[in-house]
Amino acid sequence: MRADRLLSLLSLLQAYGRTSARRLAAELEVSERTVYRDIEALSAAGVPVYTERGRNGGCALVPGYRTDVSGLTADEARALFTFTGRGTLADLGLDGELRAALRKLLARLPEPQRPQAIRARDTVVVDPRGWLSEAERVPWLRVLQDAVYQGKRLRIDYRGSGTPTAVARTVDPYGLVAKAGVWYLIAAVHGEPRLYRVVRVADAAVLDEPAVRPAELDVEALWESLRRRVEERRPGGAVSLRVQATEVDRLLRVCRSQLSLPAPVPGPPVAGWVTLELVFVAEPAAAAVLAGFGQRVEVTAPESLRTRLGDIGAALVARYA
Repeated sequence: MRADRLLSLLSLLQAYGRTSARRLAAELEVSERTVYRDIEALSAAGVPVYTERGRNGGCALVPGYRTDVSGLTADEARALFTFTGRGTLADLGLDGELRAALRKLLARLPEPQRPQAIRARDTVVVDPRGWLSEAERVPWLRVLQDAVYQGKRLRIDYRGSGTPTAVARTVDPYGLVAKAGVWYLIAAVHGEPRLYRVVRVADAAVLDEPAVRPAELDVEALWESLRRRVEERRPGGAVSLRVQATEVDRLLRVCRSQLSLPAPVPGPPVAGWVTLELVFVAEPAAAAVLAGFGQRVEVTAPESLRTRLGDIGAALVARYA
């Protein structure tokens, strides 16, 4: 652990030049005393590093002690520091490793490329999750990740959609996919690839036997095939409704993740109301979203959804009357 921290400290000194111990401690998540001890260790190892006290003091390397060995172009460096997948790497427990790797790489970039890379890192935030949705708890994600990395078979207890109890099954893991903040495992049963939503995994264990994988497996191409298959078999249900003109934008924003087809462009309001035709993935999903708008939305069809919303309203009145 200390050897890795010393490398990170050296990278920071190369990247920032003369730097305060407080800033280095914040970057490395250690105390200032630890920073000074590490500076002494680097000096004892022959690294030309020194400290100066006073307002303009700090920790620094002897000028000229640096090497530009990254081999990246300016555009490549900017792209790497911009799209670092912060959200998904946090789920995998790799966000700390990513920051350490970028620190080391930043120190080895040619001097003219450094300001652009730092600006890209500090001015662009990539958040893979949608609005109004909490991050899913995926405690077994690391186990699934280990099975994928090690190429080992996996035993999982999996609870399917609408199934109250989990069923044990042995699968050959192919890869992991993060889509809009939701994690999926791509795995095969008897050679047939399937999708498993990670949040529905109730238990998981890596088995001591190699996974069976196709020789020329392209996980990204397989994901595209599985994604299209899911979308094609979910035509969803059409819903006709009226919504108050002031609520149209919010309604479409909230409904977006539950629609099978993109929402049409709203027409002009009539007497303060806008008519819409939306295709939801399922009627229960439509009811759950639309009920929250109360009297600001009126479903005109289908009748089954009107009945479902009426039942929701009656249950709420009974609960809160």
